[in-house]
Amino acid sequence: MVLLNIAAMHVEDALSQAKSRGYTPISAVASQVSGRRAQSFPLILFSQELLALLEAGLNLVEAIETLAVKDDRSNSKAILDQLLQALYQGQTFSASLEQQPQAFPLLFVATVKASEKTGDLPQALSRYISYELQIGLLKKKIVSASIYPILLMAVGGLVILFLLGFVVPKFSRIYEGTGGELPFLSQVLLAWGVFLENHGIAMMVASALALAALFFGVSQPGVRKWLAKQLWKIPALGDRLRVYQLARFYRTLGMLLKGGTPILMALQSVSGLLDSALQSSMKLAASAISEGLPISEALDKTGLTTPVALRMLAVGERGGNIGDMMERVAGFYDDELSRWIDWFTRLFEPILMLMIGLVIGVVVLLLYMPIFELAGNIQ
Repeated sequence: MVLLNIAAMHVEDALSQAKSRGYTPISAVASQVSGRRAQSFPLILFSQELLALLEAGLNLVEAIETLAVKDDRSNSKAILDQLLQALYQGQTFSASLEQQPQAFPLLFVATVKASEKTGDLPQALSRYISYELQIGLLKKKIVSASIYPILLMAVGGLVILFLLGFVVPKFSRIYEGTGGELPFLSQVLLAWGVFLENHGIAMMVASALALAALFFGVSQPGVRKWLAKQLWKIPALGDRLRVYQLARFYRTLGMLLKGGTPILMALQSVSGLLDSALQSSMKLAASAISEGLPISEALDKTGLTTPVALRMLAVGERGGNIGDMMERVAGFYDDELSRWIDWFTRLFEPILMLMIGLVIGVVVLLLYMPIFELAGNIQ
């Protein structure tokens, strides 16, 4: 019996990799890797520094030894030391990387493994760095576009909470003994103030528990998966999410194909980048390609293309540069998503400001309406 440590996206992927190596797998167990540890290793910085050292003339072992001596962070140094030990034992670079899936993702390993067949590791590292930087550009665009709306909602929410939690109870005590007839909406608002004043502590505890339950629920994979499905059902947003997934899919697949990775192995490596609904389509596409169907037709048949992508992929197949064409398709949709994000932000921000202003204005108006009526009666 042999125990194998295989870097894979899921258990089925690990079993298929074991079979491809000539083993008969009995069972597979997914190891729980700490996400915090995985994120602590700077893979992009490691790739950039390794590329610089290799281009300077150092061999692979010398370059990694240099990085291990330079790096004084305990976690990163331990990973590099284990990598060196595997290389000293005569293992290939990709096999050494596979032993530490918490630091080196399957996509990085597949890129290195493909370069070992052609001997162009520096070029493979350069492609991976460019890929990560391109992927990060759209993420940064989304984050930067969401900062102002989030701040606006936070400030507006705090103002509304202050009005409902502090100002309204004060006004409810003022109007409580007037005995005058208040407008219905003002009565509702002031009744809320009285209720909050009498049960303020209980409301605070209930709100804290609700927030804790919300954060706990969002942290659960099943809940996040359900929320993602609900987002995909929103017509306009669901279409954009699909385009975003396909853009990542095309960019990653194009990088692997340009590096010399066979199409079926490349599809297997990028399956984890797709949503669960699209993963089943990807498996069908891989099956169709294995039966001899062209890549563009297989992807179109399984719903993994758009009209523009289909035409561009067909041209790429005829010209023998399908990898380059996939990256161009990804760039085309990245630009389209960037324009949509700009348009949505410009539309959403004023609408959000208007809604928050209306809520605050209505609360203030309902508070002061009895005073306005009293002043009119006095006149």
